[in-house]
Amino acid sequence: MLSCGIDVGSLTVQIVLLEDETLRASVSLRVEPHPVASAERALAALRERSDADARAAAATLATGYGRQQLVARGLAGAEASEIACHARGASFLMPAVRTVIDVGGQDAKVIRVDAAGELANFVMNDKCASGTGRFLEAMARTLRVELSELGPLAGRASAPIELASRCGIFCETELLHHLQRGAGRPELAAGVARAMATRVAALARRLGPLEREVTMSGGVAKNAAVRAELERMLGVPLRACPIDPQLVGALGAALLAAEGGRR
Repeated sequence: MLSCGIDVGSLTVQIVLLEDETLRASVSLRVEPHPVASAERALAALRERSDADARAAAATLATGYGRQQLVARGLAGAEASEIACHARGASFLMPAVRTVIDVGGQDAKVIRVDAAGELANFVMNDKCASGTGRFLEAMARTLRVELSELGPLAGRASAPIELASRCGIFCETELLHHLQRGAGRPELAAGVARAMATRVAALARRLGPLEREVTMSGGVAKNAAVRAELERMLGVPLRACPIDPQLVGALGAALLAAEGGRR
């Protein structure tokens, strides 16, 4: 049976196509201004890059921003929250995982999963961009590097430069101030990673003691410097996701689609 998951986030759109719980094809692209346009472009890209047609799937489930619009336009038969989808995807990939830290473009979530792979509890921060991918994107732009270069750049730092500002906008000003005074970009990138991890760790602690094992999903999981700082602050190792961590939500959506979208 073919099942499809479509995850339209604030920065990227992901599609995962499963055949009997085996990954058949996937795609990840930058979003368009409208979620329906994002999904349609990603579906077309999936067809171009593989021999798979997601429209032939027996069941399709949408998650992320605008998921209701995808159902209304007939691109998906059901929808579910990002929290449910990331919990299901992470549990499928790593059954021993009990905590999922999902940091996307516009929000951050810490999700607790029980032994059966069911969502047990969660906390979420969607009020401020300073603990999200938008923050890293803005800081990379200020440092004049690509987002993908931010982690490796931080890895070359002798020591991070601490950023005092808690607000993302003020952090940009603070970075510019340090640059004007001759501070090194690696040290500033390391400071950005530490500032980001501080916000996410504070969110995680709101859920209470972390239950092992712990993993990260979402685009920020690709930043090795943020991961390392989180491991240090939380005192736990973060299990590496066996697939692109940005695909975890779409994978969970595809699994839920196959199961009848019951969560």
